[in-house]
Amino acid sequence: MRNVHKMMLLAGLAVAACALYLFHDLNGSFDYALPRRGVKVFAMVLTGVAIAYATVVFQTITHNRILTPSVMGLDSLYMLLQTLLIFFLGSDHVTILNKQVNFLLSIAVMVVFALLFYRLLFKKGNQPIYFLLLIGIIFGTFFSSISTFLQVLIDPNEFQMVQDRMFASFNNVNADLVWTSLAFVAVLIAVAWRHNASLDVLSLGRDAAVNLGVNYDSLVKGMLVLSAVLIAIATALVGPITFFGLIVANLSYQFFKSYKHSVHLTGAIVISIIALVGGQWVVERVFTFNATLSVIINFIGGVYFIYLLLKESRSK
Repeated sequence: MRNVHKMMLLAGLAVAACALYLFHDLNGSFDYALPRRGVKVFAMVLTGVAIAYATVVFQTITHNRILTPSVMGLDSLYMLLQTLLIFFLGSDHVTILNKQVNFLLSIAVMVVFALLFYRLLFKKGNQPIYFLLLIGIIFGTFFSSISTFLQVLIDPNEFQMVQDRMFASFNNVNADLVWTSLAFVAVLIAVAWRHNASLDVLSLGRDAAVNLGVNYDSLVKGMLVLSAVLIAIATALVGPITFFGLIVANLSYQFFKSYKHSVHLTGAIVISIIALVGGQWVVERVFTFNATLSVIINFIGGVYFIYLLLKESRSK
């Protein structure tokens, strides 16, 4: 019952944050401002759901709470793809101007990379988890280095368009992409939610899961694909937010004392909605757009990531 009360409290805070963002200081401009704010709230909710769900599932599969799918290089790959498109094709090409095409292309490239990456590194089950983290960081650094090199050579006028995609932004979200993302995320979550009980068993380890009748290899492969697609959708929709999943997933673990994934997944989703919607309201109303939400999240997440690393090392 204690977890139920905590969940109700967080759900109330999430609804309050959404209501505050939607209706604060409208000044009677309901027809103009409210639909635009609604699209931004939908985008934040979808991003929070996708990142939170993917991170909790990914951490269960890897049996490590300091890893996120974004750390494995997907954000850097997104920036590399955008830089390559603008560098070689120009900012007036259809893949840049047509947001639907760019969105679907970004998702396809990130998912294919993730599948190849997972197939290569999870092929041998005896690889240490920190080895996977190291390889992911190397890939991310490699992609970032190529992006930086190309950005130095790119036309200054077109570099502005690249720069706009370096940080996650909810201010210019395309409404059509929000509804497309909603369809993808809703289907993926509906299919994956049936496996929560299997994920509970999976968290016990490979041997225990196999002995208890879980089809381990099939489940891991499916959940890896799921997490990769969700992160790809979130990144293609608003841009890269590297450490956000790390924050909300671990806050859910600390706030809810339970082994059930249905609890932690729901908790992480609600916390992510509070963080994104409430944080965006603070950025717009308190900082008056002098800071971006993604920069603040990445700074806090980076510090939190170091704290978790130190905490893990001390516990051993």
